[in-house]
Order: sequence, then structure tokens, then C-alpha cells
Amino acid sequence: MKHVRGPLCSIDVGDRTAETEPIDDVLESFVGGRALGTKLAHDRIPFDVDPLGPDNRLYFATGPLQHSTMSFTGRMSATGVSPLTDGLLSSNAGGFLSRNFTGTGYSAVEVTGASDDLVIVHVTDEGVEFEAVPELEEATVSETCEYVEDEHGLESEHTAVVGPAGENEVRFASIMTSEERAFGRGGLGAVLGAKNVKAITFDGDSTREVEIPPLQMDVHREAAQADHPMKQQGTTSVAEYANMVEALPTRYFSDLSFEGIDGISGDRVEEKKYKKGTCSACAFACKLPTRDEESGLETEGPEYETLMAFGSNSGIDDIVDLMKSNKLCDDLGLDTISAGDVVAAYLASEDEFGNAELIHDLVERIAYRDGIGDRLAEGVDRIHDDLGVENWSVKGMEFSAHDGRTLNGQGLAFATSNRGADHMYAEFYPYEYPLVDADKAFDKEGLENKPPKIVELENVNAIKDSAVLCKFSRDFVNEERLETLLDADYEDLQALGSTVVSLERHFNNQRGFDESDDTLPYELPDFESALQEYYDERGWNEDGTVPEGTFESDTAAPADD
Repeated sequence: MKHVRGPLCSIDVGDRTAETEPIDDVLESFVGGRALGTKLAHDRIPFDVDPLGPDNRLYFATGPLQHSTMSFTGRMSATGVSPLTDGLLSSNAGGFLSRNFTGTGYSAVEVTGASDDLVIVHVTDEGVEFEAVPELEEATVSETCEYVEDEHGLESEHTAVVGPAGENEVRFASIMTSEERAFGRGGLGAVLGAKNVKAITFDGDSTREVEIPPLQMDVHREAAQADHPMKQQGTTSVAEYANMVEALPTRYFSDLSFEGIDGISGDRVEEKKYKKGTCSACAFACKLPTRDEESGLETEGPEYETLMAFGSNSGIDDIVDLMKSNKLCDDLGLDTISAGDVVAAYLASEDEFGNAELIHDLVERIAYRDGIGDRLAEGVDRIHDDLGVENWSVKGMEFSAHDGRTLNGQGLAFATSNRGADHMYAEFYPYEYPLVDADKAFDKEGLENKPPKIVELENVNAIKDSAVLCKFSRDFVNEERLETLLDADYEDLQALGSTVVSLERHFNNQRGFDESDDTLPYELPDFESALQEYYDERGWNEDGTVPEGTFESDTAAPADD
């Protein structure tokens, strides 16, 4: 099986030390990316760790496909214990960071401890350096990137940065790279912020050799030549269709379609798009650099999920208002999905849907934990009672779009996801709209025959996150091609994906997660029996726990006092 190469670089920002250690045995079994990060985190992070404490560890990792020139490979993975969900979680980001990371020669970088001073950590193939940067306290993402470029000659694609939201430990703070690409879901920006790390830079010329099959060029050529709506509108190309079939959350999930969709649709986004945008080595170019000529506002996006959270779910029907929300989140370092849903919850409590000025004020207040923003920074799960609204979250994570009340299989997938209410964990929604060929599609209603497919999709997405391969490659990299690229049988890839999902679940079980956390804020037909079918398919216990003895150790050393 193809796998990333190189040692682990372990950085203690409290002691200002860095050590390398070989992890060849782990690499051979766990490929790279999410699988590698999950295995290291499972074995090295105490099960009882405080997500915002010094003993939590954050892992950055690429995969073997970052050593290719193939489209859909400009991504990398970050893994740690989430301050939002309180469970083990991986997030990945696009952009251009991954190739600069491979240049360091490391297969993974581990960050632990906590610094007394605000620092930037510089990781190169010649070692690790620590730079105190008190002058960057609460600097925005763009200000921090400008500093790094001015002082060190490194452009934003070399950086992983937290904005004020990360420093202030907002539970859904992002880690930003290339200024506008995010390790978005789960609050890993708060983990880095709690360690008093403002940014990490990666640079070097020591990329390890991984031989990738010639098939990579076929995929790349097809991506370049494809006539695909995402090339014009990105993920917003699905917006009007989702609205038509009533799968678009609206006004804090009180409705399933939005009468103002025309003002924020994919067509409106395309009208504001002023150039092509892409990730490293990718010819698909589905990104959305947008500009409003009248105001001069420039941003990247919004993508469909942001369109939902800050658009329909907040009652906003003006694309420029939506662009401003997106820009603020990127520069302050916030996950747009969670931030938008939290804002929508507050709007629901105050009957203020559609108030764009209030929305933009709330985003800033959240990032700086100012006034009401201090409460909202805790996320919906922790504040919904105070606001007097329903708890629209799973495992503490706010919902993305593709509503499960209409797309029932996606609803079940929200519940089973170790990451919480995130649509990309299983990515079942394309099979129910459907966005796939008719012979692969499922009826939107009901859960019959869906649990085994959810298991398969969760497994294959774990492999894509380990390779690391963009999920939007689904029309270009089928099972056979994935086998060729990674030099492994599909059954073996499924087995590894299953191990990754079970490692996440096992870690979370030790933190108290079980069947009671695999829930939804709405009812689905035969949900309980479908959930048990899912557990049976995975070989888990009926209470949603991984059987004792599945992994070498069911206990881990407690966190230091």
C-alpha cells in the first residue's frame, strides 16, 4: 500500500524543544493524513485530556498523493481532540500548504504543550525555530500572513494561522492557510490558540520520494477537460436544487426551503466571481474568488455550506451581505458553518432574521468573546437552553446543510458520524438528491438498505482523507482507480478505513461517548433499528461502543495534573 514517508517531528511549545522519531511501522499500516493522525492521537493523547489543555496534541499530516502532480491532491489533514465535540476529530484543508509541508521531509508534525508567550513555530527541513510575537496578539489572519511574508519571505501558502477566534479559544475556531482555506470543523484553531501558537510555517526542499502510478496524469487531464458546474459555481451549484427538494435549512432549521434563494444562489456567486481559483496541482479549479465592484469587497466564496449558515438559515437574501460574513470568518478564523448556525440560533431567540448589520457585529463579538459573543463562542450545544432554542447539533457540532429530514440517509449519517453533524464524514447526500448515476441512487425517504452504504462511504472517505484526496474527485477516481493509485485492493482499503473509524470511536468511548450520542433533533422512520444495523455492520456493541480488546490497549495514561 502506498504511504507517506519520513519521521515524526514532535514539537513541545512549552519546553521549546523538537525531536524526530521514526514511525515507519505506523506509516506502512496507516498510509498518511487522517489515518496516520488518528493512530498517533489514539496512542499518544491521554483519553481524559482537556481539549484546551497542554496535554492535547495536534497532528498535521499529508498523504502519499501529495507527492503526485495529480488534481484533487492539494489538501492535508489536522487531528486532535476537539473543544467543540470533546471527541477525537480530523479536519482537512485545501490550498497550497500540503506541498510546502512535504518539503520539510516529515511525514507528520505533532504539537504539544503550551507556550507562556505567543509564538510562531517555523518548521523546516533543517529544524524547528520558535519566534516570540507578542505584537501579533489578536492579529487577524491577513495581518499575521503579512507579517510572516514581510519578516520571513514566506507567502501565506506556507502558513497555518489562527485569528483572534483561536487565541480566544472560541470552540469552533479554524486554522487558516493560504488566508482563506480552513481546517474548519471542530475548533482545532482553539487547540492551537490554547497552546499560545499564533502560526506554524512549513518550508524546505526535502520532499520524500513516493512513486505514484501514471494514472495520475489521466485523472489530471480529465479534471482539466471536464465541463462541470462546480468549475463555475463551486459547491453553490447545488443551492437551487437543494432548495427545490426542500433540503436547505432555513431560519434556524424552522423551514426546509428559502424564498430568498435567488439572491444568494450559485448564479449570484458566479456573477461576483472575477477569476479562477484552485488548490495546489489541481486543474479542476472549483474555488470562488469573488468581488463586489461597488464596495470593493473581495473574498473567496461563499461556498454552499456558508450560503446555508449565513444565508438561508439566518434569513439573508443578499449575496454581498453573505460575502461579508464569509470574509469576516476567514480573517477572524472561524468555521463558517458553526459560526453561522450559532448566529442563526441567536437571531431566532431575538426574532432578528435578516438583520445583516447585527450578524456582522455578532461574528466580530464571537471572535473576541465580547459581550454576548462570549456566550455564543461556546457553540449551540452549550448555550441553546440559555437562548431558548432547540439544540441543532450532534455530538456538540452544529449542522451543515443537506437536511436529513428530507434526505433521510444523510440524517442517519449525521448521527453515526464520529465528527458530529458534518456532511462530509460519510457524504451520503449525493446518493439521495441524487447527484450520482441512477443505478447508484437511493430514494430520499426511509433508511432501508442504507446503513451498509453509510459504513462503506465512511470507510472510503477515511481513506481519501488519508491519501489525501479531495472528496470532489468522486467523478474522476472510482474504486478501481483508488486501488491503482494506492496499490491496494478495495477490500484492504475498506478494512483500513474501518480501522480508522473504529479508532476514533474507541477513543471517544473512553471519554464517555456511546449510543446516546448518536442522536438527532428530529425523528426518522425506523431510526433505532437502522442504527443497530449500522453497529452490527461495524462489529460494534449494541450500545455504540467498540468491543473491548479490539485494540491493544483500552486504557491510556491519564493527563498530567
